[in-house]
Amino acid sequence: MAKRHIVYRRAEPPGGAGVALVERFEAIRDEFEVPEEFPEEALEEARRAASAADLPTRDATDIPFITIDPATANDLDQAMHIERHGDGYRVRYAIADVPAFVRPDGAIDVESRRRGQTIYCPDKRVQLHPSEVSEAAASLLPGQVRPAFVWDLVLAADGEGVEVSVARAMVRSIRRYDYAEVQGLVDEGSAEDVLLLLKEVGEKRIALERKRGGASLPMPEQEVAEDGKGGFTVSFRPLLPSEDWNAQISLLTGMGAADLMLRGKVGILRTMPDPDGRDVKRFRRQAAAAGVPWAQEQTYGEFLRTLDRDDPKHLALIHEATTLFRGAGYTPFDGTVPDQPNHSAVANPYAHVTAPLRRLVDRFGLVVCEALSAGTAVPAWVRTALPSIPEIMATSDRRASGVERACTDAVEAAELRSHVGSTIEGVVVDENDKHVVVQLIDLAVVTKATGRAEEGQSVRVRVDAAEIETGRVELSIVT
Repeated sequence: MAKRHIVYRRAEPPGGAGVALVERFEAIRDEFEVPEEFPEEALEEARRAASAADLPTRDATDIPFITIDPATANDLDQAMHIERHGDGYRVRYAIADVPAFVRPDGAIDVESRRRGQTIYCPDKRVQLHPSEVSEAAASLLPGQVRPAFVWDLVLAADGEGVEVSVARAMVRSIRRYDYAEVQGLVDEGSAEDVLLLLKEVGEKRIALERKRGGASLPMPEQEVAEDGKGGFTVSFRPLLPSEDWNAQISLLTGMGAADLMLRGKVGILRTMPDPDGRDVKRFRRQAAAAGVPWAQEQTYGEFLRTLDRDDPKHLALIHEATTLFRGAGYTPFDGTVPDQPNHSAVANPYAHVTAPLRRLVDRFGLVVCEALSAGTAVPAWVRTALPSIPEIMATSDRRASGVERACTDAVEAAELRSHVGSTIEGVVVDENDKHVVVQLIDLAVVTKATGRAEEGQSVRVRVDAAEIETGRVELSIVT
């Protein structure tokens, strides 16, 4: 299936099908037992922490940090500054200091472990932390002095990391951008130096990723958002180059964090095993059957970069390649380095440390890395918690993906409701003994259909049913 991407915006009162969709979204949250309301003790602790946090003494407010986030976000985890450093670069990456506001074993800590991560729905966002922390006191909002974990990353001329350290400091972001704005400024040649350097470093990091054998899946993203008329729409969202450049800074930091953890023999890595050799061989056979050239010496990651999402046969291969990206999880360790520390898609050890407002594990990773960088002991409360984090994150990942899938199904049903009884063009992107999976051409819908057809084949499907209340969609291939 295509990757789902939920865009959260504060909704206007819904109208028409929007009413039924909001009711369905509420039912989905109930079905997946999403904890929406915070306990009063957590809210009270958040209010106290907002005005009495454990703030760092170091002052880094002279660094002109900027943020790049979706236009509607208020929980800003990251701020960056990039400058030339000799013939290379110096990247400072400030990450929200959530531990300053969360007392170990306190009410917020307990509740955030119950939640695991922020859950995104089309009509609302169910946050990991109370708004007093996530959208105010800890958020790196422009013009506000905030505590942060400031990563200091020195890069060589080719973008390769040379030095990494992290320390707590007070910071201030001077400007907020969104991705489209960054892309437009860079494309028209009017971007400030930090954005031009972001592109320069980002492109060099992408080149290094390819050299390492890193892989990314060019899967079309389904984006669900409000339509401005009280309803919701689903569309396929192209990835802007500025998003990839920005992601490379996060990956760089995560790789630096993993290096600190492995050298210190304590931490928690985001790991994924190499794809099974049998899966790679099967994927090669599928590419050959589809008539898509794949040189024998070319890695699967490099091959994926050659695929065109607008070509039906390529699109089917992209969906099949999901079998190569399985087994991701979290690996905690303390005293002994893991036997398998790598993340195969990153092609390097990697740790999650850049989104602590929205993901539980990052808070613990940041504290580990700051202690290791300073040469001090990792706090006992972190060491004690590390073994429990993988199951918390696995549970919350299942909940988040289930909610996103169900919400998208409901919006797809709303999109198809007016097409019941009619036929629509599509492409078969997967098949098994029971059904095929079809990606529709004119509507951003990816769903099952009855009938037989080969992967990559263009087909016409009839819309037999579309129910918002259940998210049920029934399609059948027209022979």
